[in-house]
Amino acid sequence: MKNLKFMIVAGEASGDRHGAALVEALRNAGPGVNFEFFGAAGKRLRSAGVEPVVESDALSIVGLPEIARALPIFLRAFRNLKRAAIERRPDAVILVDFPDFNLKLAKSLKKQGVKVIYYISPQLWAWRKYRVNSIKKYVDLMIVILPFEKDWYADNGVTHVEYVGNPLAMEVHATTSKEDFCRKYNLNVDRPIVSLLPGSRHKEIVRILPVMLEASALISARQPEIQFIIATASSRDERDVQEAISALKNDGSDPPTIVENETYDALNASDAAAITSGTATLEAGIIGTPMAIVYSGSALNYYLLEPLISVDHYGLINLIAGERVAKELIQKNFTAETLADEIIRLLEPAENASMRERLKQAADKLGHGGASKLAAEAIIRLAKEHL
Repeated sequence: MKNLKFMIVAGEASGDRHGAALVEALRNAGPGVNFEFFGAAGKRLRSAGVEPVVESDALSIVGLPEIARALPIFLRAFRNLKRAAIERRPDAVILVDFPDFNLKLAKSLKKQGVKVIYYISPQLWAWRKYRVNSIKKYVDLMIVILPFEKDWYADNGVTHVEYVGNPLAMEVHATTSKEDFCRKYNLNVDRPIVSLLPGSRHKEIVRILPVMLEASALISARQPEIQFIIATASSRDERDVQEAISALKNDGSDPPTIVENETYDALNASDAAAITSGTATLEAGIIGTPMAIVYSGSALNYYLLEPLISVDHYGLINLIAGERVAKELIQKNFTAETLADEIIRLLEPAENASMRERLKQAADKLGHGGASKLAAEAIIRLAKEHL
């Protein structure tokens, strides 16, 4: 095993981050092996040395109408990746999350005789359960990161599954103290801080952030001592955030402090947070920040997708906990008034302390790190079997 070649395909910011950690873990797990990585790579995967057949930054799209308009981009990316796999014959293709694209790619590449590994399962247990048939047919190894997923797959007839723990369990932590963070951003450490996380996709920000900002204005009118942070993942997101702030009438309160690429530190410094449903709810749960989980899509998207949802909770941290630890304000229940009321409730000392304890209990179910290492070892074992 002196040479191993993998095609890795990630289509969103979270997949790009987890994929980059996996690439590093693969190199560490195979000393003396010459690795070659290529595929669909965002900024982090490219920095990790993955050759970008497709630059995946533009593939993060929300909603069926948006996907329809971007269809030519997806088709071109699909064709380029399929051609690269056929011409370069990797030892395996590693698909990271991004199910609507990656499950179709798995089917196409499996028919070409390529070994298919799926890292970070699609949320089949939540909606569109029928896609488990594609996993049975087209995936050689499913690597899952949520504690209930392996049993769920076994109950549905899929046995080639390994649970490795959650990579966030080790990766999510603050890098600076609350005092230093407040000093850096000119915040008063003795006044309450609330973080707003509107998501990392353009459509999420333009739909969700204005409601968050209206809620912050309502909160400020009742408790003017509260300070607000907006956490963004990139400068592109910050532009969307600035546009949303500019569109609102100035009510005389201090504008929120915008923090780029310091989400964990922002959550660690916060007394409460409003968070768009997604991976960020898990990150906030690990850090222990009391939160309200929110989401709002277009009426058409919700009408089409809501009947396909088969779980009791939207928020990942609630799914891990097995109970509604954080309140979920979804679609018509997500208003400035409902969010303002919930954030003020979370700032009450007894409620705040109670949720922090319940979040800790949920986060403990995720294991204590090493997920990327265990995933890398499972991938190398599969590669050895088929050399």
